[in-house]
Amino acid sequence: MVLEGKVVVAQGGGPTAVINQSLVGAVLESRKFPQVTKVYGAINGVEGIINENFIDLTQETTHNLEAVATTPSSALFSTRDKPDEAYCKEIFKVFKAHNVRYFFYIGGNDSADTVRIVNKQAEASDYEFRAIHIPKTIDNDLMMNDHTPGYPSAARFVAQAFIGLNLDNRALPGVHIGVVMGRNAGFLTAASSIAQKYPDDGPHLIYLPERVFCFDKFLTDVKKVYDKYGRCMIAVSEGIKDKNGSPIIAEYLKGEVDAHGNRQLSGTGLLGDILAGEIKTKLGIQRVRSDTLGYMQRSFFGCVSSVDQHEAREVGEKAAQFAIWHNIDGSITINRTGNYSVEYKMTALENIAANTRLMPDEFINKEGNNVTDAFKHYLQPLLGCDMPQASMLRAPRAEKILKR
Repeated sequence: MVLEGKVVVAQGGGPTAVINQSLVGAVLESRKFPQVTKVYGAINGVEGIINENFIDLTQETTHNLEAVATTPSSALFSTRDKPDEAYCKEIFKVFKAHNVRYFFYIGGNDSADTVRIVNKQAEASDYEFRAIHIPKTIDNDLMMNDHTPGYPSAARFVAQAFIGLNLDNRALPGVHIGVVMGRNAGFLTAASSIAQKYPDDGPHLIYLPERVFCFDKFLTDVKKVYDKYGRCMIAVSEGIKDKNGSPIIAEYLKGEVDAHGNRQLSGTGLLGDILAGEIKTKLGIQRVRSDTLGYMQRSFFGCVSSVDQHEAREVGEKAAQFAIWHNIDGSITINRTGNYSVEYKMTALENIAANTRLMPDEFINKEGNNVTDAFKHYLQPLLGCDMPQASMLRAPRAEKILKR
């Protein structure tokens, strides 16, 4: 059966460096099909849908779309709204009024849940409609996926940042803490491990949300590394948790929670300051610094993985093909084949919606303070073949003349 009507594309949640590749892939592929009457972009995600705030991307030039594709962040702007049944009813009402037959939502697991609810309402109303979730998140925490568009570029940024921080820390030794995004999954923080080229390279310690964080063990780890190398580089996830599962930073924060029930963890240097203070006070090390990478990780211009760009484009294209050509719903998934290649499949929205994928045990060392080689082998091809590396001088020392 051929469904004739409009396409709506929207972007939700945090921006990424390649989210517009998925947008442009879905738009250009949709415009090829004669049954598609218009391709609309919803401004500010689902909020834009219920407000009928659309732009007609059928009238956008291919040249400008291609320019937008290589521009980071969400070209259609985004939203943190988390639609419930009533909210999705309003979305569906707008879709029916505009004869929208295809809906592509680029986002994370909560965006997949929105697609699922809207799709159920269409089924209950006997309204022929195809809804596809297009994966996106720098957290790399979507179930059923080997990895998620947006993650490789953010991981590349984190890896390069820690290469630089490690070089700085080697030149002027001390303790340096880098705080990385990641509320529940540690994939992004783990990317800092790519900076470990030489035996004494940092980060020497990596702490992830998947393992309990204990201040006493942390201080013991730092002292051991500092005594060995005379310096210590640390990568820590903003979402590290205590034995009760509460974020370490939670008891220091006050304020409102977002629509998802989460306190803000990013955009503050508080966690780094807390850890640095503990090291100074308990270990007596005076040269202790911390940096919080913050929002720079998401949409940093000029630090984009070529692999990420290509795959983000293809998941957008595949969404249009699955919905319009094959007449099916679901969520696009990326599946690794060989070394290195991928294929794209469809999975039920229920498998993605509101679920969180965590770092596998084989990616984390037994002590819970670093990652394994298995993780590095997993990540390396995602960063692109042009990933830069640091080098050290290796000339021999000259003989001393003055004996002191």
